[in-house]
Amino acid sequence: MAENKTKVTKLSVTAFIAAVADPTRRADARALVKLMKSATGEKPKMWGPSIVGFGSYHYKYESGREGDMPLIGFSPRKTATALYNMGGFAGSETLRAKLGSAEKGCLYIKKLAEVDQKALETLVAKSVGAMRKKHGS
Repeated sequence: MAENKTKVTKLSVTAFIAAVADPTRRADARALVKLMKSATGEKPKMWGPSIVGFGSYHYKYESGREGDMPLIGFSPRKTATALYNMGGFAGSETLRAKLGSAEKGCLYIKKLAEVDQKALETLVAKSVGAMRKKHGS
């Protein structure tokens, strides 16, 4: 069975964010660190080379594959910032649709300044609660 590529590394979150080329995406990443740190009570860690994650949970599939993943996290990409594990509660689809494009538990935001900040805070807080309830972390 292949090893999970997404795992905690010793890379610096601060250095990773400082290296984000786009100044808007870099500022958005700093704001997301504050928001997600507040929602989780966890310090950010790098998961793989490009995901900033907060907290963790253990998963195990029926196939036997298992591993650890961040409770929530984000990755500043070229075209949008991806927010991971956004959902899992009643009304999450509606909130995600108000904020950006969404696929399953991911939300893609082009510019943080263009989204409803209260809705984003609600989505992040409720997503953390749903993930902790589901995974007992």
